[in-house]
Amino acid sequence: MADYVCKETHVHEDKIEKIIKSIPNDEMIIRMSELYKVFGDPTRLRIMSCLELSELCVCDICSCLNMTKSAVSHQLKILRDSHLVKFRKVGKEVFYSINDDHVSEIFECGLSHINE
Repeated sequence: MADYVCKETHVHEDKIEKIIKSIPNDEMIIRMSELYKVFGDPTRLRIMSCLELSELCVCDICSCLNMTKSAVSHQLKILRDSHLVKFRKVGKEVFYSINDDHVSEIFECGLSHINE
């Protein structure tokens, strides 16, 4: 372990000052942590992987993932509340899609990273 720790103490003041000014504030860090927690659930990631490919109604998502409406709806609420997915109503059907390009980028970056 000693090979991975500085052998002497030397603080690079110029770097430290610049970094301290650039670190996101505590509220932003907490909000980002909450966002990543939502991505931490395999079921939600499966739902998002379906929505990455197409806008789908709840019944379509249930069929794709072999899940109940109740289970899918519960996860969609969490995704909606986190602004990761959006919905639109057409008559009695509700269609879901990825909220915006940022969400797709986060999802795709995660896939790309694990496939390296």
